[in-house]
Amino acid sequence: MAHKAAAALVARIEDMIFLIRGQRIMLDSDLARIYGVTTKQLNQQFRRNRERFPSDFAFELTNQELTQMRSQIVTASKRNIRHMPVAFTEHGALMLASVLNSPVAIEASVRVVRAFVLMREQLAAHKELAGKLAGLEQRVGGHDTAIQDLFEAIRQLVEPPLPENRREIGFHVHETAPPYRIKTRPRM
Repeated sequence: MAHKAAAALVARIEDMIFLIRGQRIMLDSDLARIYGVTTKQLNQQFRRNRERFPSDFAFELTNQELTQMRSQIVTASKRNIRHMPVAFTEHGALMLASVLNSPVAIEASVRVVRAFVLMREQLAAHKELAGKLAGLEQRVGGHDTAIQDLFEAIRQLVEPPLPENRREIGFHVHETAPPYRIKTRPRM
């Protein structure tokens, strides 16, 4: 039962993971809700410990990115955003849990990491499946003509050869047909 609840939490967290600048990120407000703190407290700890968050761990969104997110995500357009949101990558979310250092944050960071790992595994599985499918297409594609040639050779072996001096069956007319004549009527 606890496993199902944890899986449901991971699934909800997956819905909060977005792709921005080619990286999977979570917004500060979503992480604050998960970690059980206010967005203000979370951003305060982020700014106080800025040296722990290089640009590949966390970054502020630009106006264009925020507008794009609002157009794509219904919940993002409902938020009252006074400051540009901070986007945290998987590593930034982990670092944030260590900075917040509360039991709720530590427990929540485990769920966040599991969500990121699950997404990575799913992506890897899709890539692996696509690679296998491409390999199968190449193997079968090259064998198509070979298989057809093999079937043709088998058909020739199975079918008995026709005798060369066999008599034709059926009614044959050996005469030349007269040329067609078209009669035209004068128009009135």
